[in-house]
Amino acid sequence: MSTEDRTPGPARESNRSGPIVAFTRWMENLGETGFAYLLLTPVFVLLTTIALYPLLRTLELSMYQGVLSDPEFVGLENYVQLFTGAADSRLPGSTTFLPSISVDGTFPFIHVGGVLRSALAVTLVFTVVSVFFETIIGFGQALVLDQDFRGRRWVRAAIIIPWAIPIVVQGMMFFLMFHPSAGFLTEPLANLGIVEPTNTLNDPGSSLLIIMVSDIWKTTAFMALLILAGLQSIDRSLYDVAEVAGATKWQQFKLITFPLVLPTLGIAILFRTIQAMRIYGLIDSVSTCSTVPSLSCMVVTTFNTNRGLAAAIAFVTAGIIAIAVLGVIYQQYKEGF
Repeated sequence: MSTEDRTPGPARESNRSGPIVAFTRWMENLGETGFAYLLLTPVFVLLTTIALYPLLRTLELSMYQGVLSDPEFVGLENYVQLFTGAADSRLPGSTTFLPSISVDGTFPFIHVGGVLRSALAVTLVFTVVSVFFETIIGFGQALVLDQDFRGRRWVRAAIIIPWAIPIVVQGMMFFLMFHPSAGFLTEPLANLGIVEPTNTLNDPGSSLLIIMVSDIWKTTAFMALLILAGLQSIDRSLYDVAEVAGATKWQQFKLITFPLVLPTLGIAILFRTIQAMRIYGLIDSVSTCSTVPSLSCMVVTTFNTNRGLAAAIAFVTAGIIAIAVLGVIYQQYKEGF
């Protein structure tokens, strides 16, 4: 009988599958954080492959000008022209990338008209205003839905309905509500001085307001559901202890609810900020990109004629989104969540 045959069964199996056993033991010795990162590794690899290549390709394309079949390498010239205003002549209509500043230096230096013509300014205004109101209203809805009352399931289902409506249908709804001949909201809102009485959907200020209201109406449910998930993860015994200690409802919210739901709130705001920065479909459904310019609108409208410039605008948009993501991650890390 050979030496290998005289070796006990478990020892032979261990020798034959040594790498598998070693890997299994290595996984067993990992902490919870390390094991979580191990499980997420395939996702990280997939996202890096899917997201990183298009981003690098966009950066490469933004360094060229001319026809795609015969491009001319210009380096960072497209970015220089964007931030100096030299590229505004290649944008559709009277759109600019940055808000126009008064030449004579009179106050205010940036006029409302200049803001409404700027793709960067319109995108930032839309993002800040929409996400702010969606967060406030969504937080209120989540607090209500977190309570135990009769018919809560039906209320939750009703809140989700606007979020389930496709963007094109949503845009057409608000387009028809302010249509010159079929709309019924133009006259009452115009009497209050909120929108222009005529040519409402072609007025930059009125159209931007309508689009922001439309977005708030639709995506507040998204914020409410995310925040509600955070609220329901809070240990209810904390509120029982607070009531025994004599804490008021406001003190319970300030010391228990808000601190514990803050990580979820940060993630919800981050998701909505990323979506709002890429606004295009709603603008195209309600109005036009020339009336309400956004960064994504400028990418779409200039891609066929100025692909290098369109790629530069897209890469700047990605950079702003990356700054927002890193800011939220840093805040979460600093708070220890």
